[in-house]
Amino acid sequence: MNEVVAIGVGIGAGLAVLAGFAILSWYKFKPKTTPTFGLITPQIAILFKENVVIDSTESASDILEQTQLKGTSWTEIKEALSDQFPDLPDVIPAGVSNFIAENDTETTLTLTKNKDVARLEVHSKPLSSEKAFEYRRKDARNQKLEAAIETSPNPIWEMDQKGEVVWHNPAYAQICTDTGNTVGRDCPFELAPPTTNSPRSSRVSLPCGDGSRRWYEVSSRPYNFGWMHFACSIDNLVEAEMAQRNFVQTLTKTFAHLPIGLAVFDRERRLVLFNPALVDLTHLPVDFLSSKPNLLSFFDHMRENRMMPEPKNYSTWKEKLTNVVSAAREDRYCETWTLPSGLTYKITGRPHPDGAVAFLIEDISAEISLTRRFRSELELTQSVIDCFEDSVAVFSRLGVLTFSNSAYRTQWKCDPDSAFAEVTIVDATKDWQAACTPSPIWSELRDFVLTLRDRSAWTVDLTLTNGEAIQCHVEPVAAGATMVKFSSHQQAIPAQNISQLANS
Repeated sequence: MNEVVAIGVGIGAGLAVLAGFAILSWYKFKPKTTPTFGLITPQIAILFKENVVIDSTESASDILEQTQLKGTSWTEIKEALSDQFPDLPDVIPAGVSNFIAENDTETTLTLTKNKDVARLEVHSKPLSSEKAFEYRRKDARNQKLEAAIETSPNPIWEMDQKGEVVWHNPAYAQICTDTGNTVGRDCPFELAPPTTNSPRSSRVSLPCGDGSRRWYEVSSRPYNFGWMHFACSIDNLVEAEMAQRNFVQTLTKTFAHLPIGLAVFDRERRLVLFNPALVDLTHLPVDFLSSKPNLLSFFDHMRENRMMPEPKNYSTWKEKLTNVVSAAREDRYCETWTLPSGLTYKITGRPHPDGAVAFLIEDISAEISLTRRFRSELELTQSVIDCFEDSVAVFSRLGVLTFSNSAYRTQWKCDPDSAFAEVTIVDATKDWQAACTPSPIWSELRDFVLTLRDRSAWTVDLTLTNGEAIQCHVEPVAAGATMVKFSSHQQAIPAQNISQLANS
């Protein structure tokens, strides 16, 4: 019995000793509150047990912007203090450790650990009146900056060198929520790792729950030991670019069926649009045109392919090209190129919005060939009828003189080609009537030329004022025209029957 009592007394004494050590340890590491006098602030202290906060001063909660620190882990406290003390260890070391704030040598942090109990204290020298005023002034400005960042509709976040998000504003958190990402852990913006320590910009799209995508322009700037990222919504810009791209594709499909070559150069004089006809007309490779060559290179390759006239002086070619562009921008450039191959191209320059210039290349070889052949046939016809001794004049269905031979111009002393105005049947009959003795046929002749009814040829005798007898032969020809021929005297239809023939 005495042994049991002795054992109980020994156990009780041991428990009392342990309790005494616990109380001494608590008083040693319990956060102390320093009374405030003037500008002196309460001590910043946090007490940990097994790396979990069990007590703290009120000022510690204020500094860390948390109403309650109890139950917070050392890892969370370390992350909250990493801006000022980036060298804090992941595990609180035993003994006493001191750390100096990164940007403030007068502020220190002390870690004291004894077994599983640790104490964190932050010490800073009291502020003088001058520094206190400067602090309050900067604090007011910082509050405005913080309000601007907090209310900004654009996401802003900071990443460390490992690519982990260490800070963000509410707009970034909202984007994470909208895209189903965990705030502070998963970054919804997929950015390529930086290769240099220089600012850069990236275009990123984020998927939304409704199947659409949001587009952002992300500007990245190096900051301290990491990167600051600023995202700006560019949905309207992307939609405008897509609309422009679709419009260009529509134009390209439309121009693809045109036989006229089209080359559009932007304000930088780079080829931004062309159609298949341009490839056929210029014989330039598609890969060359797709590489967006500049205007000088484009025309230089055309010259090398002998698809444009060779300049007489190549040294002035660039200057001439500048004049071509200036004329095209003023909508006054139009030239006809006769190529060594015998082809003929019509080149037209047109101004486009935003300083762009378009060139139209049209193959008019067939048109030129037809014109030349038609002109040759006219010259041949003219030379043939000029060989006639009889004077011949042809009037259109509107009564305009369209054709006459040299005998006609000699006999009636006129030159219709040199006349300023068109010569009509009325003008011609006045000349004929003045050179002949009176005859009743002139009004009938005018009516015959201008009538649209079916007509028959007729002939009448006339006498010139010099007494010479001539014969006038009137005959309908193609397209409602009328040929009037004056020749030497032959047997003629009496004048009184002319009106009957004209009205038949």
